[in-house]
Parts: sequence; structure tokens; C-alpha cells
Amino acid sequence: MPDFSSYKNPSLAVDVVVFGYHENTLSVLLLNRAEEPFKGEWTLPGAFLGMEERFGDACSRILHTKLHMGKVYMEQLYTYDDPSRDPRGRAISVTYFALINPHRFEVSAGLMANDVRWFPVRKAPALGFDHKEIFKTALERLRSKILYYPAGFQLLDELFTMTELHGLYECILDVSIDRRNFRRKMLDAEYVVNTGLKREGLQNRHPELYKFNHKLKPNSINLNSIVP
Repeated sequence: MPDFSSYKNPSLAVDVVVFGYHENTLSVLLLNRAEEPFKGEWTLPGAFLGMEERFGDACSRILHTKLHMGKVYMEQLYTYDDPSRDPRGRAISVTYFALINPHRFEVSAGLMANDVRWFPVRKAPALGFDHKEIFKTALERLRSKILYYPAGFQLLDELFTMTELHGLYECILDVSIDRRNFRRKMLDAEYVVNTGLKREGLQNRHPELYKFNHKLKPNSINLNSIVP
């Protein structure tokens, strides 16, 4: 059996990029650190991996203890291994990104943070560690993912109008999308299902309500043509 005693073991961390969509704005959830390094600065929520934890368990712990959040949609993003990424020493970060509807959660800062706050992705502040790079990678992944997988159902209410769905896509992709072409592509791909219900309470109009087709298999659609 090989002798590993002469090897130094790096720390293993988990960092999570939490995206939320509310008031027609895509935002990222950030923590203001209460201790060094980067005390008083904004970072992504994260923590070191416990000896008996799986990555998913660590993500759940981070969301619960640092944000007071329950179970959310999450997937693994990338591994960051720059030897200088953490001033405390050698630390490898396995990153995840999460998608939530902020109306379903009431977040608050845990004991190790001064504050927790939503920031529009266009106005995100400077971030400690290498978290700006992680954030940018997560945003690129989200923009790619929604073109082939109905990730948006994590961000919208269960029932929504085609106008609301169109607004979500324009916001995430940061482009203008032709409404008629968007509607046709969504319906032709069976991406959404017409519920037969209508949104009440709007003056002079009652738009149809849709829901995502949860039976749709990943990678079974391609919506790249909706992007100019």
C-alpha cells in the first residue's frame, strides 16, 4: 500500500452561486464576510468540506447555516484549483449553482456573515477570493442551459404567462427576443403546457397561463434559434 504520509493535503471547499429572479431582474445572493480574509467584503456563500460529508451535504449545510434556506435546485458547476486562490493556504473549491424563486424563501445571514443581500447580476460588487470568476462561469452556464433544459421553472411561479416567460429569457440572455418567434418555438418544442386558465385581475386583458412540461427530457430540445 502506498505511503501518503509525506504528502500535504489541501483543504477542500464548496462554494455556491445562488441565482434568483424577481421583479424582472436576475440577481445573485452574496454574503458580507464577518471575519478575515476579506472581512467586510462580499463573497459567494461557501464552506470547507467536512471529513464525513459528501459535496451535496456540504451545499445543504451552507444554505441552511449561512442563508437559512431549505432544499433548492442545484447542480455542480466546476472545480477551481489555483494554488493562490485562498490566502489562508492551499484550497480547492468544488462549485455549484442554485436556482430559486425568491418569493418562496426568506433568506437571512448566519452567524459568520454581517449581511446577506441580493444583487442584480449587472451590478454585482467586487468579490473576494476568486469568486468573480466563479460567478461569471455560473452565469455563462445558466445562459447556455436554458436553451436546452427548462431550468426556468425554478425561477418563475408554478403558473405564468407567455409574457412573463419571455421576460425571463430576455433578462437571463441579456438580448431582445422576437415575441412571436419565441412563443412559436416554445409551443412547438412542447416546452410549456397551456393550463386552460387565465390570469385574472388585469385591466382589459386576461392572458393565458402556462406551466413547464416536467416530462420533457434534458437535451431533447434546442432553443438556440430564439437568440438573435
